[in-house]
Amino acid sequence: MKIWLDGGLQDAEGARVSVFDHGLTVGDGVFETIKAEHGRAFALTRHLERLTTSARGLGLPDPDLDEVRRGCAAVIDANPMALGRLRITYTGGVSPLGSDRGEAGPTLVIALSETHRRPDTTAAVTVPWTRNERGALTGLKTTSYGENVVALARARELGASEALFANTVGALCEGTGSNVFVVLDGELHTPPLHSGCLAGITRALTISWAGAKETDLPLDALERAEEIFLTSTLRDVQAVNRIDRRQLADGPGPVTAEAMRIFDEQAAADFDPR
Repeated sequence: MKIWLDGGLQDAEGARVSVFDHGLTVGDGVFETIKAEHGRAFALTRHLERLTTSARGLGLPDPDLDEVRRGCAAVIDANPMALGRLRITYTGGVSPLGSDRGEAGPTLVIALSETHRRPDTTAAVTVPWTRNERGALTGLKTTSYGENVVALARARELGASEALFANTVGALCEGTGSNVFVVLDGELHTPPLHSGCLAGITRALTISWAGAKETDLPLDALERAEEIFLTSTLRDVQAVNRIDRRQLADGPGPVTAEAMRIFDEQAAADFDPR
């Protein structure tokens, strides 16, 4: 397995990042997860734009996107696979043991691991913890993922693959690594960005391609929704067949099935939609 580390390909077993890297010590970093399918990275331009947005929000220098593109291509070429999870990690680099950032410059790591297509349906649960829609990191895809680790562990304990959060005012927000869509009275809705949710790439494409409305929704909309689905880089569009103890249809409902069809069709037609 080959990875890209600070300017070149290296064997994964021998690659080293400093124990003083700020991404390791305090979570000072940003990242992107990209679907790599048959040697191509899906929606790479959109992902790199968001990587830059997240870096700026964290106060990191803009990443060199030409290098990032070269690294992605090199890693994909060096590790052929049908479907992979391409991960770009960009951190504050070697720094003092504390919150102050050092002067060594950022660290860039690009890696790829093999994965498999997700099932068409999954279960999700709500959790008692909240997303802070007014926090310093709101809307940024940072490596500070501790609360997602805790919430996803709770979901796994309850037989689900995703945990859904409300924000601090009780509005439906997002999952640990996904955006959520609901069908109410036959219409497709998803929480707006001011709810505190991440500006998901698949979310944005689904809004555009399937015609979803951005709507402020209470968390209990999940109790009334005729259909629920999740979107993310590796889920694409995935139906929810159980939310907490509420059982929904065994398979994707009609609105979800249409969103899945449209997404697959549009993504196949343009692998780097702008």
